[in-house]
Amino acid sequence: MAKPINLAVLLSGGGTTLENILQRIEAGRLDARVVVVISSRADAYGLVRAKNRNIPTAVVSSRKYRDFDAMSAAVAGELNKKPVDLIVMAGFMCLVRIPEKFIGRAMNIHPALIPAFCGKGYYGHRVHEAVVAYGAKISGCTVHFADNEYDHGPVILQKAVPVFSDDTPDELAARVFEQECEAYPEAIQLFAEGRLKIEGRRVRILPAPEVS
Repeated sequence: MAKPINLAVLLSGGGTTLENILQRIEAGRLDARVVVVISSRADAYGLVRAKNRNIPTAVVSSRKYRDFDAMSAAVAGELNKKPVDLIVMAGFMCLVRIPEKFIGRAMNIHPALIPAFCGKGYYGHRVHEAVVAYGAKISGCTVHFADNEYDHGPVILQKAVPVFSDDTPDELAARVFEQECEAYPEAIQLFAEGRLKIEGRRVRILPAPEVS
């Protein structure tokens, strides 16, 4: 088993991704602990999920910190209060600068197959609406290392789902979220096991060590 790593989860909404991660941890399927949940909104239900489990929380309001640099500094300040090994973006709706010491130690999940349907303006339900409107036949989710651009860092994992001709955005979203619930914990576990190696734009998944 890998040594549990400390996660900082950043969110802006309901916290369904946080809930999935916490359930995996509680089931013994993810070698991690959440040491802080940071929200850009004070009314995010993800904060309630965290408080119900006695996880420390912080609010860095996007309404208060409208300037990119100020918002980034405030988030970094909260991160520095805890022994964080990995930043996990879980529906955090603000672009912030990844602190230098966390480059290669911050992940994001996007509800499409990057580089399709990604970048500024493509978030949440808008992504699924765009996929359906375009008539794409395949969509899915992408876990990637986060950098200082929208949906730009090196790809870790992708999982695909079919897009049916009569799909609604809601139906597609549900199908994609099922795969998100598998892909994100898998990527975090690979990180915990020290099996992710960044080589330029590629992420090499190293083989699991042999058990003697």
